[in-house]
Amino acid sequence: MKLFTIDEANVLLPELKQELYKLQVLIDDIDDRYLELQTIKAKHKLSPGTRGTMTDPYFEQESQLDFMRMEAELQISNFTRMGVLIKSISPGLLDFPAILEGKEVLLCWKQGEEQISHYHGWNEGFMGRRPYP
Repeated sequence: MKLFTIDEANVLLPELKQELYKLQVLIDDIDDRYLELQTIKAKHKLSPGTRGTMTDPYFEQESQLDFMRMEAELQISNFTRMGVLIKSISPGLLDFPAILEGKEVLLCWKQGEEQISHYHGWNEGFMGRRPYP
């Protein structure tokens, strides 16, 4: 497990903000396309003369969604490879494992904050966050 100092985590933050934004856009697109596909399927199911067709009319859309999901998983794994924990994609919450006063903690950043300035224990979560000394 990678451990960060607050300075190391803050240096990474601009890049992570950009990557998080790209991930959020992708997730929103996946959600929109999924809902659109479900609507199309529901309408198609109710249409007369749609029974007994041998081809899957949704194959292309479902394949695109699968590809987009794989892309999202890859983007998430990029955070993990860097040692950063994504606690929430939207709103963005990122945690950085660290040692503070001899204890394992998580430096935490919430989307909208300029820099990392808080931390919490591993079992406390966002509600237990405190200002970094």
